[in-house]
Amino acid sequence: QVQLVESGGGSVQAGDSLRLSCAASGRTFSSAAMGWFRQAPGKEREFVAVINWSGRITYYGDSVKGQSTISRANAKNTVYLQMNSLKPEDTAVYYCATDSKSYIPYPSVLADEYDYWGQGTQVTVSS
Repeated sequence: QVQLVESGGGSVQAGDSLRLSCAASGRTFSSAAMGWFRQAPGKEREFVAVINWSGRITYYGDSVKGQSTISRANAKNTVYLQMNSLKPEDTAVYYCATDSKSYIPYPSVLADEYDYWGQGTQVTVSS
């Protein structure tokens, strides 16, 4: 059974940085695309970033482009999301996700393409 566990969220001030982590188990992590999505209260789930199995291909949502970096450590079965210069509008629950396909060169940015999700970690940014 695939399990994804996010950590690293918290309450910070505008301009601060956070690094989110997602530890995966239950599948061959090194062959899987990994994504981060977020959902703010009253809003739809939003694409944040995705990384392919090798780490060479990454995509970012327009709202975080230039502000965030996704990376992965296959030896640790962990994907990271480094977020800098946080703004109040970054406040949301951040979810890690993966799919059941392997070695996809160009990962999807669509939440519906992901089969497995973590419980989420809350990020709150105050002004």
